[in-house]
Amino acid sequence: MKNVCDFIARWMGVMVLLVAGVSLAVPASFVWIDTLVINPMLGVIMFGMGLTLSPVDFRIVLSRPWDILTGCLAQFTVMPLLAWILAWAFSLPKELALGVILVGCCPGGTASNVITYLAKGDLALSVGMTACSTLLAPLLTPLLVWLLAGTMVDVDAWGMLLSIVYVVIAPIAVGLLCRRFLPGLTKAVMPYLPAFSSVAIALTVGIVVSHNAERLWLGGFMVVAVVMMHNLLGLSLGYLIGHLLHLPKPKNIALGIEVGMQNSGLASSLALMHFAAYPLATVPGAIFSVWHNISGALAARFFQSSSGSQKRGS
Repeated sequence: MKNVCDFIARWMGVMVLLVAGVSLAVPASFVWIDTLVINPMLGVIMFGMGLTLSPVDFRIVLSRPWDILTGCLAQFTVMPLLAWILAWAFSLPKELALGVILVGCCPGGTASNVITYLAKGDLALSVGMTACSTLLAPLLTPLLVWLLAGTMVDVDAWGMLLSIVYVVIAPIAVGLLCRRFLPGLTKAVMPYLPAFSSVAIALTVGIVVSHNAERLWLGGFMVVAVVMMHNLLGLSLGYLIGHLLHLPKPKNIALGIEVGMQNSGLASSLALMHFAAYPLATVPGAIFSVWHNISGALAARFFQSSSGSQKRGS
């Protein structure tokens, strides 16, 4: 069973891509699953994240405040501003622009820690940034969406704050409590968490894509190009910020991956809950969910290769 779980976790990007392709080509394969299950599944993923965290991860914030501050500032400035600039530059329709901005204003993605590990980046920094940006999200995500998209649509910032608390913060807190008071159970399920989260992410992508298949086809290649540019520019600028600050390469890698990989599942969830009148707003999150796993895997392979070349050169 553990070998199967390891295989699923290792090939998460391929699995997500396959599910997205099937649900886009044959929407009936997932459309029978109601979108209402997305929030509980996202909560389960966050619960799993809580089980993997420990007080040591949060002590990183205190022991390395400059690194974490740099990362969180980059997270909540680079991606939101890139989203707004790209939406404006490509003259995206209001609904698609809202979706891109929602993605940009969300915290770091749950897969970023795995990608950072595979890329030989600073894993402790990655985990600390993910934890910190996730805890800041209830305040910063609604505020940024209101600032950047409030002129286009009505933004219920308070409602979004409560949604993020219910869907993200509360499950993480429960996971932390389980790790603290049920260590035996936590240890038993830990080996299976990456695979479980991978399946949940793939299923979420399948549901969102299948319910928006027609809109995805209508959205055309422009929104796909914008989402890809958003992600790739985020990865590049995150790495560049670390490089300009003369940080070691492992920290640069962690910064690039954390900044570029967003919690797009949360973006789709917020679009469904708070912007039902703008159904196309869910589309960028669905595309980002697929693409950033592909780009993340490619980035990990690139950094692995570059690290190996440096060692051979030295």
